[in-house]
Amino acid sequence: MKIRMTKKMILSIAIILFVVCIGGYIGFRYLNVKNNNRSKVVPTLYLHGWGASGNSTNNMIAYAEKHDRAKKVLKAIVSKKGSVRFIGRWAKKDKHPIVQVIFKDNKENNYLTTSKWFKNVVYLLKERYRIRSFNAVAHSMGNLTLMYYELDYGRNKNLPQLRKEVNIAGHFNGIVGIDDKINQNKLLKNGKPEFLDKYYRYQLAHRQNFPKGQVDILNIFGNLEDGSNSDGKVTRVSARSLKYLLHDRYRSYQEIEIRGPHAQHSKLHENNQVNKIVGDFLWNQG
Repeated sequence: MKIRMTKKMILSIAIILFVVCIGGYIGFRYLNVKNNNRSKVVPTLYLHGWGASGNSTNNMIAYAEKHDRAKKVLKAIVSKKGSVRFIGRWAKKDKHPIVQVIFKDNKENNYLTTSKWFKNVVYLLKERYRIRSFNAVAHSMGNLTLMYYELDYGRNKNLPQLRKEVNIAGHFNGIVGIDDKINQNKLLKNGKPEFLDKYYRYQLAHRQNFPKGQVDILNIFGNLEDGSNSDGKVTRVSARSLKYLLHDRYRSYQEIEIRGPHAQHSKLHENNQVNKIVGDFLWNQG
């Protein structure tokens, strides 16, 4: 049976097709606007230290949620083989979104490996959430993971770019009892450490890969004031070696020494003085 198309039917079909096309275009534009809005938001990634877990960054994140209008939107769980899965929901624009990075193999000290795992996190955030840049807060071993990431991948413009970096208890040039000793090392007049461990030599050899004039750095370290000039694990010299390492590379640099018993290595990420300093640096500067 043949259906004879009248002018009225043809006009009705044309109107329907027009409405469908307009609706599809509006929907496409709406989704793009949502993605673009989120792409302008800068998430902050929290990295824990050696042998640690999400517990070591929970306090810092909770403080940021209470005092800095931040919100933990995702946990990034990194498997022992480096694959990444996200837990949580980042469904709408949050002013200060936080991603908590957790390594299942939390005792891997090959920073070329952990930096690659971290790259997998950053890449997946780009693919799923369209991020263009990020901030990072690192404690202890997390500092070397972040640094090696920047030295190996930081200039790759196909990856989101680091904007603000918070280093807490960073052993950039040795750990007490492993490759550093109490009051053994010192900074020379030009800021260079007198003794260089193998990790620091690697970082110096690749420092030109750190994106120039892009990253604001806040370096926080502890001093127990017990004569060790350290937080018990990281000496002031080891932590402060960061400045010479990245001289003329960073956009801005500041370092803050936390003193007293609450400046102990593992207590620095439980210290509200530190939490306030971090929040002001990341989110509350004019």
